[in-house]
Amino acid sequence: MSTESYPDDLRYHAEHDWARVDGEEAVLGITWFAQDALGELVHFEAPEVGATVTKDQAYAEVESVKAVSDVIAPLSGEVLEVNEKAVDEPETINEAPYGEGWLVRIRLADPAEVDALLDPDAYRAHIAEQ
Repeated sequence: MSTESYPDDLRYHAEHDWARVDGEEAVLGITWFAQDALGELVHFEAPEVGATVTKDQAYAEVESVKAVSDVIAPLSGEVLEVNEKAVDEPETINEAPYGEGWLVRIRLADPAEVDALLDPDAYRAHIAEQ
């Protein structure tokens, strides 16, 4: 997969976050576009397991050599797992934003929220306007 590709199995939030939905759970992360705009990540401030994330609200922070940015939840739910590799080695988010650089896994509060996210083609059109 090229670094700028947008996998077909993901749904995208306009704030450059993605969700890989599997039944009633989803893995969340930031897009290639977001990590590229931020630059080299040096810190990932993750939520606690058991915390609730709310669609369209900040649930974490990433810090790069350029700035600190909120991570926006594309979906609502309870945090089931935090990617400790991303916490310990935030550069993993830059290196593999759709693979080892995922951020959290959640149990969906409302699976219907997925329908409001962008498919890969709509997300590509969105970033072309940036």
